[in-house]
Amino acid sequence: MPTWLTVDSDDLRHLPKHQGHPTRSTVPFHGNPGELSSTFRAGWQGFVSWMAQHEGAVTLFLITDLLENATFTALFGEALRRFPQRLTVGCHGHGHRSWSAWGEDVAGFSAMLATSTALLKEHAGDAFRPFFRAPNGYVAPWMAPVLAQHGYTVDSSVNPSWLVAKKAGGASWTDVCAAMSRAGVVERPWFTRWSLPVNGPALVRPPLSILARRAWKKAPKPMSTNGMHGVDDPRVEVTTVYCHVLDFARKNGTWVPPLPTNRAK
Repeated sequence: MPTWLTVDSDDLRHLPKHQGHPTRSTVPFHGNPGELSSTFRAGWQGFVSWMAQHEGAVTLFLITDLLENATFTALFGEALRRFPQRLTVGCHGHGHRSWSAWGEDVAGFSAMLATSTALLKEHAGDAFRPFFRAPNGYVAPWMAPVLAQHGYTVDSSVNPSWLVAKKAGGASWTDVCAAMSRAGVVERPWFTRWSLPVNGPALVRPPLSILARRAWKKAPKPMSTNGMHGVDDPRVEVTTVYCHVLDFARKNGTWVPPLPTNRAK
């Protein structure tokens, strides 16, 4: 059961406190939404440095409105050239709308996927994979057939913890997984420990961060490039972990995921 290393590309403006959620988005963003934040720039530099320190395969779930920024597009292209085969790219939406928090919107979700997928195919080329991660982990059963219609084979949005069960849009995580299966989409839920979150914000927010670091250190060895074919194979068991580009800006740009990535073969 290899570990699938994934990274989400949220910048500060994408955080749910600023935008994308009907009730959580209450803090105005005072930066320039057309520019990369200094924190994101530092995080991207740290992310690229980390990639150079190990041999594991990594999937970047990209928010495609970042591709409207020429600086990011250049940084992204450079990373793809530097880490061919090892760095693959999935869809994290165009913008960062918490889809299941707003109720069913098949037309809007479909239109977003069309825009985002076209940009990914244009800018990521052969590195693009038809993998999706719902912004903020807000995913509902109605989204499954829409993903399938747009050619997506893998969803990795489910955080199977009771702490965040409300993100399933009034359904349950079991309902979401069943809907994905019916649509022919492989669900890759996030790694948990004792039914508690250990990914994303849990990595850096006490007290969950203590549990998260210990869980990551005990995770199976990271997936190799040859093992990436198993991500969309439902017969293959995979441990899915993720952090954010912004995390790599921590500790003056020296933060790295607490995973023994040097074990990757």
